[in-house]
Amino acid sequence: MRAVILAILVAVAAAVPQYGYPSPPTPAPTPAPTPAPTPGYEYQEPQQTYLAPGTRAEGGEEAPEEPEEAVPILKDERVNNEDGSYTVDVETGNGIVFSEAGTLGTNNTAIKTGQYSYTAPDGSVIEVKFIANENGFQAESDALPVAPAFPHPIPDFVLEQIQFAAEEDARIAAEAEAALKTAEAPSNLYERPQ
Repeated sequence: MRAVILAILVAVAAAVPQYGYPSPPTPAPTPAPTPAPTPGYEYQEPQQTYLAPGTRAEGGEEAPEEPEEAVPILKDERVNNEDGSYTVDVETGNGIVFSEAGTLGTNNTAIKTGQYSYTAPDGSVIEVKFIANENGFQAESDALPVAPAFPHPIPDFVLEQIQFAAEEDARIAAEAEAALKTAEAPSNLYERPQ
């Protein structure tokens, strides 16, 4: 019992604030020394080398900013289903229409299908239909470029070189296979131990 009372008294004495002793002042941090300049080097102000179009007028003065017209969102419908599928339908006031649906395919791969359309600068309406799945992104549109047909037949010397390379590859493969077979075949010659 005496030990418990003694422990309580020591704890109370340790917890009493010590107002009589001021805390020592903290020293001010010393700044890092400035490195000496490199001999022969003079500081030059950095120069701006690229200006975004329309940011400054010639001569350095600021170009007046033209206000941009806000494009209203006419439709924005998004549906997320519990099974992971979703649909998105968006339409803007400047003629952009976007529609997409997504589901989970086999092996938890995403399958996305949809279409979008917009008005090109020449006034024509561009429509693109797409699917994105395990085979990648595949888009269909009359506006997408098509590779031109091969402009000329392949010259005979190129065909001969391709044939020569195929024959050379077959010969090297046959030699490698023959060398492997001879290396694996056991020897029928036995010698007397010495």
